[in-house]
Amino acid sequence: MLSDNDIATRLKIVRERIDAAAQRSRRDASSIRLVLASKMQPAAAIRAAWRSGARDFGENYVQEAVSKRAELLDLADIRWHLIGHLQSNKARLAASTFELIHSIDSARLANAIARALDAPRVRALVEVNLGAESSKSGVPPDEVAHLLDASRYKIQVVGLMTIPPPSATPELARPYFAKLREMRDRLAIETGITLSELSMGMSDDFEIAIEEGATIVRIGRAVFGERGL
Repeated sequence: MLSDNDIATRLKIVRERIDAAAQRSRRDASSIRLVLASKMQPAAAIRAAWRSGARDFGENYVQEAVSKRAELLDLADIRWHLIGHLQSNKARLAASTFELIHSIDSARLANAIARALDAPRVRALVEVNLGAESSKSGVPPDEVAHLLDASRYKIQVVGLMTIPPPSATPELARPYFAKLREMRDRLAIETGITLSELSMGMSDDFEIAIEEGATIVRIGRAVFGERGL
């Protein structure tokens, strides 16, 4: 684990980069939420980032998040996000743990979450597999509208999420981010659902994601260092 000072310094640099990317794209930096991807990071690292002003943390696994949440109960204003794949059998626990679930990929999962907590409706994003990668979860682009329609009275879908295919340079991710934004704009009109959030961009490409309209960026390594450090 990095020292508290190192985490604070790296977090400051990331915030400065977010501000610069927002300025380049003539956006208000306050409209972009920084979610720190804390998978496999100890609770102490999360606490260090919280002391430096971070409030949103993203976990890949429900049980790991539950454990960390229990360790950090004194941080009353912390907000937990599920940024990894969610299995239906974990829906009940996830519904009561996370402020926002980024990875809805089926009507079955939306129904399971709704059964677990029907009021207030769980806030969630539909994950879109833009690269048609078999190794990733997410909905094919041509099925997103159907999933939105099937989920609209089950959960509160507030936007879309994607992870572009790995690439040699961050710039190669730009077309995927642009496509998600265009899809969001079109579907918001077609469905009448307010899809205000675009969760896209990680440590290597978040500045490009911001330039293309990201409202949430999920950053781990740039703040916490490589896992296990």
